[in-house]
Amino acid sequence: MDWFQEIDGYCERLTPAYWAEPINAVTNAAFLIAAFIMWRRVRGQGMPLAMLLVLFLATIGIGSYLFHTHAQVWAAMADVAPILLYILVYIFAINRDVWQMRPLPAAMVTALIIPYTAATLPLFQLVPGLGGSAAYAPVPLLILIYAFLLRNRTPETARGLAIGAAILIASITFRALDEPLCMQLPLGTHFMWHILNATMLGWMIEVYRRHLTRASQS
Repeated sequence: MDWFQEIDGYCERLTPAYWAEPINAVTNAAFLIAAFIMWRRVRGQGMPLAMLLVLFLATIGIGSYLFHTHAQVWAAMADVAPILLYILVYIFAINRDVWQMRPLPAAMVTALIIPYTAATLPLFQLVPGLGGSAAYAPVPLLILIYAFLLRNRTPETARGLAIGAAILIASITFRALDEPLCMQLPLGTHFMWHILNATMLGWMIEVYRRHLTRASQS
């Protein structure tokens, strides 16, 4: 693998220059803002997994910034890795603290995301217009599945998860439209993926925080 191979995957990028994607680069500040807001909300509340999610949220912003400036394979890995870690930790947190599983079963159920993705990704790849965004499409579906299964057990948390899934669906839509609308919108629409994704990831931490708060008060 050539770690320094150039990647040109977005409408805004016209050259290999560092600042070829200024809007896509700068809008990653949304992740840092969301992380700071959620850090202030969860600090000192005895929620270590929430704090870990805040850390990954900030790292997502840094990794994505590196990708939209350097635009090389190594930067793409720095972009994707913290997203995957966030997803895994969040699923584990919901399994352990909402479904009230023991840590080992919670981890084992979390690992099921691998066969789940293997089964659903090929179906999303058949959807016209999704393109590379199909890789993210299994995530909002999984969130909606969790929301449906939790609707009676904890309706407030289920509703919060459903809202998060809706934001993510809108985010993925903007990501998928980046190239098709490039002629009409020279800046593309990928920057909305950053803004909405940061909002969604911060909101998902808030949903988890609220659930833990309600559980501690009951």
